[in-house]
Amino acid sequence: MSADEPLGRRAFVVGAGAAALLGGGAVPASAAVVDGPLPDFHQALKDELNFPLAWGTSPVRDFATWRRAARAVVEEHLLGDRQDGTPYAPEFTARSQGDGYTRQLVTVSLTRYERVRGALLTPDGAGPFPAVLLLHDHGAKFDIGKEKLVRPWYDDTRLTSAEAWADTYFSGRFVGDELARRGYVVLCLDALGWGDRGSVTYDQQQALAANFYNLGSSLAGLMAREDARAVAFLAGLDRVDAHRVAAAGFSMGAYRAWQTAALSDHVAATAAVCWMTGLKDMMVPGNNTLRGQSAYYMLHPGLARYLDIPDVASIAAPRPMLLLDGEQDPLFTAEGVRAAYAKLRAVWHSRHASQRLRTEIWPGLGHVFTEPMQEEVFAWLDSVL
Repeated sequence: MSADEPLGRRAFVVGAGAAALLGGGAVPASAAVVDGPLPDFHQALKDELNFPLAWGTSPVRDFATWRRAARAVVEEHLLGDRQDGTPYAPEFTARSQGDGYTRQLVTVSLTRYERVRGALLTPDGAGPFPAVLLLHDHGAKFDIGKEKLVRPWYDDTRLTSAEAWADTYFSGRFVGDELARRGYVVLCLDALGWGDRGSVTYDQQQALAANFYNLGSSLAGLMAREDARAVAFLAGLDRVDAHRVAAAGFSMGAYRAWQTAALSDHVAATAAVCWMTGLKDMMVPGNNTLRGQSAYYMLHPGLARYLDIPDVASIAAPRPMLLLDGEQDPLFTAEGVRAAYAKLRAVWHSRHASQRLRTEIWPGLGHVFTEPMQEEVFAWLDSVL
């Protein structure tokens, strides 16, 4: 475009603040993206989020009707087809003996696209037993998935990696094995990108997510649908008491746990450690979510126009839920956690079920699931299941 071309034929690109239209000078192009990176108008976008479908904000006053409507909105934003009609067609390996429980691998079809291998632990004795769908974390460590929570008796190479992970986050324990010793059937499977289904690299996550979107699906939606299918499979096993099935996890696994409870009535109780906050409290400069990459496993495009993060978890009300978070967790500010807890408590209180929701911020702890925290989760599961 020449400098003397008529103004009516020129196109202008300005900073997103568009201050020239509101009075004042034009915003320099360098101001269009700020900390994070965030658009320079990110606060205006946050201010417009009022979560109109949240319980208490929604015009719907019947809770059962609200739950159905809210769940339907979440389902709609998962992208991709439901897989409820796909046969699981499980294949089990021979059992090997652990300390008070047996171990075996199981391969199932959670979707029609591929078979997924998981670890299945069964207590010694006569069932049916209570059960836990145990959901692994992210951690930007992809060589192990289910092995983060269940000792890999079948692979010495993964055992070395898994023991180092357990030492870092779980006080040296394998949470799945501890639960099995205490009388719970435990199922833990790899999410896409980890263990047998990977391993993806940190820098490949965003491209993987983009390719899902190009294919009319989503990475987070696939994980959500697989987890909901996994808990239904677990509840249907003869060794399991279908009325006593919990979902539990740490970090991204905690997100997966309360999300699964929101999507599936097979979950009788939920224990989520180190993943709860409000969206606005998370979308701030410096937060890990703003890097992209790992965030795509928990990103459902457009859902925030209707529901906040604790609003989604509230779909599980009034079933029992335990949330533990560390006061010094660098991923979630204590203020954001408290605000989310308050929102959750209001929902359970409205259902006359305050005693079924337990929320705790652990002083002095960061992003970990230590032995004392584990013992509290185990005792709580015993009390509600």
